[in-house]
Amino acid sequence: MHIVMPLIILGFAAAAVAPLAAGEAAAPTPKKVAFIAGGDSHGYGAHDHYAGCMLLAKCVQDNVPGFTCVVHKGFPADAKALDGVDAVIIYCDGGGNHIANKRLADLELVMNRGAGYGCLHYGVETIKGPPGEAFLRWMGGYFEVDWSVNPHWTPKFETFPDHPVSRGVKPFAVNDEWYYHMRFREGMKGVTPILTAVPGPETLSRKDSPHAGNPAVRAAVVERKEAQHMMWVSEREGGGRGFGFTGGHTHWNWAQDSFRTVVVNAVVWIAKGEVPVGGVKSPTPTLDDLKANQDEKAPTDFTKAQALIDSFKK
Repeated sequence: MHIVMPLIILGFAAAAVAPLAAGEAAAPTPKKVAFIAGGDSHGYGAHDHYAGCMLLAKCVQDNVPGFTCVVHKGFPADAKALDGVDAVIIYCDGGGNHIANKRLADLELVMNRGAGYGCLHYGVETIKGPPGEAFLRWMGGYFEVDWSVNPHWTPKFETFPDHPVSRGVKPFAVNDEWYYHMRFREGMKGVTPILTAVPGPETLSRKDSPHAGNPAVRAAVVERKEAQHMMWVSEREGGGRGFGFTGGHTHWNWAQDSFRTVVVNAVVWIAKGEVPVGGVKSPTPTLDDLKANQDEKAPTDFTKAQALIDSFKK
């Protein structure tokens, strides 16, 4: 499926050949972003990869001049579909089944051209070896089993770095499956944390397992009470950019303005677009907006999403 705005593209073509009038601002450089969505996996309202990609793509394309977004269901069979893109965003189930694992060579070609790479929620998890090494190169960190953890909790994001991706983001707290204790590049080289909080020991209440806990994370959080990063951005040699966002389990959370804005900002930034001073302003999605493009039908007794959306307005 594709989202396109041909009138904008035509507008840029005209601007390229016509001289600017006195005081007229130059048209923004055209940018193209490819969203790659995995299939449904966790039931209605969770891991809604395609619906989430469609919503975020619309937020970018409708509100950032010069941007065109294309949404693919699954990795394109023909890698030429990624020719000319300025960024690739992947929202899918991860681990050994991550849809990028078998397409690393195709993605490496895109990254070598300077494109950005971003992953959302389970999409930040891949496996050790070549996939993990690629994720470290492209986006600066990833979820590594037996090191990272995936609790549902409500971190309080209260301060943010002076970075374009933080623009317009206000303090917020949203319950989600926020992964933490990511495997980052050694020394955090080129990596800037964006969303940071200190998890409580209750986030490690489960027994140790590949996703629930391990001695290293317990030492970091329970003993040393170290802050953890749930979103980060990165820059790599050669000029490419990346980001990882570990939230995004609960689809309705995209109605929380700062939760959504920080991701939309990141998409623009890794594509080397200009993030506005106040961040990218996108209208708060309605329940109907969020229910669009779902892979599964809503349960007949479905009512909880509206209450959650309303709570974000308080």
